[in-house]
Amino acid sequence: MRRRNLIAGAAGFAAAWPLTALAQTDGFRRIGVLMGYAATDPAAQAQIAALRQGLQKLGWEEGRNIRVDVRFPGGDVSAVRTSLMELMRLTPDVLVTNTNLVTAAVQAEVGTIPIVFIFVGDPVGSGFVSDDARPNGNLTGFANSPALVRYFKSAEVLASALKVKLVALSVHDAAEIERALTRFAAEGNGGLIVGPHAVTLTNRDLIVTMAARLRLPAIYPVAFYAQAGGLISYGLDPVNQFQQGAGYVDRILRGTKPADLPVQYPTKLQLVVNLKTAKALGLAIPESFLQRADEVIE
Repeated sequence: MRRRNLIAGAAGFAAAWPLTALAQTDGFRRIGVLMGYAATDPAAQAQIAALRQGLQKLGWEEGRNIRVDVRFPGGDVSAVRTSLMELMRLTPDVLVTNTNLVTAAVQAEVGTIPIVFIFVGDPVGSGFVSDDARPNGNLTGFANSPALVRYFKSAEVLASALKVKLVALSVHDAAEIERALTRFAAEGNGGLIVGPHAVTLTNRDLIVTMAARLRLPAIYPVAFYAQAGGLISYGLDPVNQFQQGAGYVDRILRGTKPADLPVQYPTKLQLVVNLKTAKALGLAIPESFLQRADEVIE
């Protein structure tokens, strides 16, 4: 029986007191951004640049009428809380978050400040909003796909028909990823489905490298995995979501409530195939499949 694995990152969140920003005195509107990436991650920098460019096009110029304060706590919940405390001392008008892990940690501690989330899975099922059309709270934003649990359960529906055994690996850090992938590969005849999560995003170079070393075919949720050497990626463009996110931040700064801004879902997904990786794995990708790809990396 062929095997396939879904990598899932999981972490618990402890609720704390609601945080409230103090009144501003410098005349600037402030945007606090918490990213589920490392500060050195080029993908994170591209997404922040897209947010800033989008805001500038809408009339918000840093140093003139806004300040954008960015923190990169990655996939560590305690680091998210520390970064959030730092931002709250800067009195933000709006908070921007990405990934479910970061968004959940911020939601647990912020009760009234508008939050625009980007690149999260299943906002209703994850408890971020009560309804996609009318979020009915202080959160709204842009979703990518089902949350990891539903991601896995959706695959389970087809697994038996395809004669595929699904094995969920719950990983929280680089060390667990290394151990889990090494054990999994030792059983042979397997491949990976990597789910979108702060843990997998921040450790994507490790995952791509190990998949190549262990000769595990893998499909990833975002294009930058394939661009970094992963076999195939299929998913939305986070840069585009950050550009759209600037529009929601603009509307909130001009008085719109998050509850009046429906959650948005991607209308286009990107398929990227890395032929160099396919050849290294000894895989032949059908021409019909390559013709469907938005990008083929030779």
